[in-house]
Amino acid sequence: MPHPRSVLFNAYWAAWTALFLAPLLVFAASGSPARPIRAATRLWARGILFGLRHLVGLTYVEEGRERIPREPCLIVANHQSAWETLAFLILVPDVAIVAKRELITIPVVGWFLRRSPMIIIDRANGTQALRTMIDESRAAVAAGRSVLIFPEGTRGTIGDPVQFKRGVELLYGRLGLRVLPVAVNSGLYWPSGSRTRAGTVVVSYLDALAPGLPAADFLRGTEGAIDRELDRWRPADLGLQMP
Repeated sequence: MPHPRSVLFNAYWAAWTALFLAPLLVFAASGSPARPIRAATRLWARGILFGLRHLVGLTYVEEGRERIPREPCLIVANHQSAWETLAFLILVPDVAIVAKRELITIPVVGWFLRRSPMIIIDRANGTQALRTMIDESRAAVAAGRSVLIFPEGTRGTIGDPVQFKRGVELLYGRLGLRVLPVAVNSGLYWPSGSRTRAGTVVVSYLDALAPGLPAADFLRGTEGAIDRELDRWRPADLGLQMP
């Protein structure tokens, strides 16, 4: 039986999102102005985090925020939940998020996300997806924005080892930026295909890596740093994943 708080949050999500239909029509008729659309997208994300806090009891804390470079960087984070996809719109304003094409099929929200600082790729088209990711990431950096990627490609659980899919090392090499690994434990409280739970998501910003490392060193440094940080919640808290 669905938990009442999850049901209430889902209803809130739908109602809050529906409120953005009118602005969507106005923006579409006005030529889709980028800055107001981005502001509206962040407002939507803030509203979702508000609902999680007050209806579910799901909050978050940031650790090591001082490690975020002042200049544009490549942010590499593990992926366990829908939470981080929307939360990073707030945590790192104006960040360009590499996201899968399916995201823009969400009614109303998808329209805003497509026109916000997101880099939409079709993972089924491997070579073209890589080219799009690199070209649009370069354009974002040239505009002064950092790039965020979830290189695991799909959501995992807190117990899964962090394993990046092919492509992130190529993006790292082409951008020539410092890399900020980020560990997120959102899967403890909003696992894929399950209800949201009360708790505190931890967003841990780790030590940045220099540009220009060999691909193997880059992968070992980022995967290893995130995996070691996730060990803080393994294995004692794994029971929290059970429905």
